[in-house]
Amino acid sequence: MVEPLPPEVSRAFDALPALIRKRLLQVRALIFSTAAAHQEVGRLTETLKWGEPAYLTEETGSGSTIRLGHLKDSEQAAVLFNCRTALVDAFRERFPDQFEFRQTRALLLPVSGKLPKQELTVCLSLALTYHLDPRARKAKQTSRR
Repeated sequence: MVEPLPPEVSRAFDALPALIRKRLLQVRALIFSTAAAHQEVGRLTETLKWGEPAYLTEETGSGSTIRLGHLKDSEQAAVLFNCRTALVDAFRERFPDQFEFRQTRALLLPVSGKLPKQELTVCLSLALTYHLDPRARKAKQTSRR
């Protein structure tokens, strides 16, 4: 079940171009269904970060924040991740031809065509459980040195 949109998040979605909004609402639904499939994730917090819809695992601390938006130089929908994690590198390694990526922060999705749900679910699962993976913690500690 997808949660109702909080008013401030609804306004942020309303401010997006129509095709990007439609695609990102599909991604939002997938975020909630992916989180529900992982008991250890708990209830998501839906809020705004930098004026964009953001999904946090505040209840359990299991994951890394996922934001939804678009990049100024792109006509595609953007799923954004913390650039200090290894998430986008992991997505790029698993799905080199499925998605377009921007540095270590974004996975870009075309606004038309079929949403690659299976592959995107894998990416969202990795983000929502990022802090539960000991390899992620090790990579994060190594990058701080």
